[in-house]
Amino acid sequence: MKKTIVGITWAALEHALYVLPIVVVTVMCVVLLLRKKEIIAGKLVAPAWQGIILKHYSIRKNKIKALLLIFSVLFIALALLRPQWGTVEKKVAQEGRELFIALDISRSMLAADIKPDRLAFAKAKIKRLLQLLPSERVSLVVFSGAAVVQCPLTRDVSLFSMFLDYLDADTISSGTTAIDQVILKVVDVFKQLPARKDKLLVIFTDGEDFSHNLAQIKQEAQKIGLHVFTYGVGTAQGAPIPIIDSNGQVKGYEKNEQGNIVLSILNEGILRSLSEQTGAHYTAPTQSDDDLKELVSRVQAYEKEAFDDKELATEQERYPYFLAGALVCLLLEWLL
Repeated sequence: MKKTIVGITWAALEHALYVLPIVVVTVMCVVLLLRKKEIIAGKLVAPAWQGIILKHYSIRKNKIKALLLIFSVLFIALALLRPQWGTVEKKVAQEGRELFIALDISRSMLAADIKPDRLAFAKAKIKRLLQLLPSERVSLVVFSGAAVVQCPLTRDVSLFSMFLDYLDADTISSGTTAIDQVILKVVDVFKQLPARKDKLLVIFTDGEDFSHNLAQIKQEAQKIGLHVFTYGVGTAQGAPIPIIDSNGQVKGYEKNEQGNIVLSILNEGILRSLSEQTGAHYTAPTQSDDDLKELVSRVQAYEKEAFDDKELATEQERYPYFLAGALVCLLLEWLL
């Protein structure tokens, strides 16, 4: 917990909870010891004769020694709170992987075979994935019939999460899913970036694909070395696709031409095939973190790459000054 007081930033102010009681107890002990010495000396010799008879005893010297001990403890306590002031520019080397995360926003993602629904489930999984992959640069791509880069490559998790949180039932596309479009979009973006050893894409989708050119796009991905991981969102049992009104309420379900309610079913086959052909892996959904841990282990198997160094302005640690002050006080106390 950081807090700035009188122009000094205390980076470990939470330590005050146990440092303050120690300081108080130490001061009380020093004062009591000083008082005890004065009482004993007063009983042995009258105050006017103490300087003559008790040659190695001096009330004034004892008070100075006590003050030096108190100040040394106080300086040590302040050092433990990590005082900082003044800034210094520091270059921080950055490394990691560049990972594109694509999220299906077609209407079938509102099906509730995974609670609360596929879209909300996928968003929660993506946020957890970012926690397990803290050093990567990530980009958010949303797609249905077309693909759009919602958030460019960034290491700012809060910025990425802001774009992700924006996606809800109101932003769901009325179109169908075209997986070839999201792959094509990511291929185009990677072509504009500096050369990378490994190119990674994770697609969160239910696999209901209406692509017109997926086979050719797979070949494009293979040419540039794009590894397409897929994460299946849904179940084999499926669920109906709700129709949401302007108030966010379900007013019915999608029906086919015969008037029967349509079930949206997870299509694992196309997702497995896509991942296998691009040298990646398909991940089946679980309520626990087991699915993400497997995905993370496979992503981390790829080599990290160096990014541009980042200039960071950091406050300088000043606790050595306080430790030096404590040492001076202790040396003076010992010499006296």
